Amino acid sequence: MRSHPTSCSSSAEIMSVLFFYIMRYKQSDPENPDNDRFILTKRLSFVDVATGWLGQGLGVACGMAYTGKYFDRASYRVFCLMSDGESSEGSVWEAMAFASYYSLDNLVAIFDMNQLGCSSALPSKHCIDIYRRRCEAFGWNTYVVDGRDVEALCRVFWQASQVKHKPTAVVAKTFRGRGTPNTEDAKSWHGKPMPRERADAIIKLIESQIETTRNLYPQPPIEDSPEINIMDVRMTSPPGYRVGDKIATRKACGLALAKLGDANDRVIVLDGDTKYSTFSEIFNREYPERFIECFMAEQNMVSVALGCASRGRTIAFACTFAAFLSRAFGQIQMGALSESNVNIIGSHCGVSVGEDGASRMALDDIAMFRTIPTCTIFYPSDAVSTEHAVSLAANAKGMCFIRTTRPETFVIYTPQEHFEIGQAKVLRRCVCDKVTVIGAGITVYEALAAADELAKQGIFIRVIDLFTIKPLDVTTIISSAKATGGRVITVEDHYPQGGIGEAVYTAVSMDPDIKVHSLAVSGVPQSGKPKELLDRYGISARHIVVAVKCMLLN
Repeated sequence: MRSHPTSCSSSAEIMSVLFFYIMRYKQSDPENPDNDRFILTKRLSFVDVATGWLGQGLGVACGMAYTGKYFDRASYRVFCLMSDGESSEGSVWEAMAFASYYSLDNLVAIFDMNQLGCSSALPSKHCIDIYRRRCEAFGWNTYVVDGRDVEALCRVFWQASQVKHKPTAVVAKTFRGRGTPNTEDAKSWHGKPMPRERADAIIKLIESQIETTRNLYPQPPIEDSPEINIMDVRMTSPPGYRVGDKIATRKACGLALAKLGDANDRVIVLDGDTKYSTFSEIFNREYPERFIECFMAEQNMVSVALGCASRGRTIAFACTFAAFLSRAFGQIQMGALSESNVNIIGSHCGVSVGEDGASRMALDDIAMFRTIPTCTIFYPSDAVSTEHAVSLAANAKGMCFIRTTRPETFVIYTPQEHFEIGQAKVLRRCVCDKVTVIGAGITVYEALAAADELAKQGIFIRVIDLFTIKPLDVTTIISSAKATGGRVITVEDHYPQGGIGEAVYTAVSMDPDIKVHSLAVSGVPQSGKPKELLDRYGISARHIVVAVKCMLLN
């Protein structure tokens, strides 16, 4: 890399051996499904997922290797090159545990042990035996090698290909600035471009060391990946719910995943040891061979999902409590940079979680996913809209987040209702409407209850169910606002920062005739009964009634 010349040179022999002796791939077709996979901590044309330097690459490689071994049942192998500095990240060791547990013998992790971090020497320095013991303790077949010795590298990579039932780690002792006079093993060159006059001299030195002019070509891949089709996946039947049924959207989501799994055999589900709460257990019972238990390691779960979804090999859904997803925000960001089509489901949102307590209440997840440029955010209110959210997410381009609710809610849509991304639903409407009230999920029901109470007093309000928070149905919001005198109230089971209120305000901010008032959770919540907490934190029907009346007085 132009600004990291010494880092690149430490792994030059490793890269040469991998790309011209070990790996099998078609140079002219980097996306070929039969190619061996390579994960590096930079984004290149032949690297499927951007990983930055944050220790995310090995988890992605685990997802690719899992897909190759258990879903594709193909011959391609996965190679992941990491620095020793990067391996300080805990997510690396989450991935090490995952790969060992699932016996990913088609995965090779290479530790580039050049002993230097960005700013100083690393704690282990060149004591590569420390890394050997760590890898072996995690159940990996491990080799220690001189990273400058091409013959030794060829030998250990070949040996790795013969190992069964274990992933392989190659711990390579290397030096930054390898072969470069006055910069080899120097601490002060990280991130600095080489001056042109020095660069020209170094290039001449390298050219003088080349011993052959023979062109090197990689071996072709073994073409045994199955042909698949994940386009235009449809549910086999309409939602099987009736208006008035009562079911939690988290359970409806689990049922929808199982139904989608019946429609396409490349639908997979990952979970972080929450399957009985997220109801992904329903999918697990129906399709255990397509369910990946990732245990309590959310960073790795998201990385594995990104790897599984790469090259369009699966339709991946990763499930956990939405509150736990903040741990994996870096992985989510990198997934967006890679334009991944991964789907993430977050359950137990807001204070409506109730007795499960504040640590389980996701109150900032909408804000988090709103910052992801390629992300679609679904927030269904009932079982029918939840099933449509799952189906739409499966076919959407880019990342999707589905926010589900713990309490049971009534079904308000018929099975024939049509849903689209970016299209809200107007649930109450009349020519006498004075205020537009916008909700999503659990607060839709509070808005409907408020509408009933206000109607008894001769005050009529328009009620909107957003369905998708991103993209927002700006047209419906603005037209409804203008029809109700420019008065809009948003109500959400989320903190005000980055939530629905701010999204709506941003959408209408250029219109001076529209006023937006936001009802959202404030302060640190406590445990309690869901209905009591909705009222205590200002987002119940009672608070909506008060807000409507106050807005009409002003």
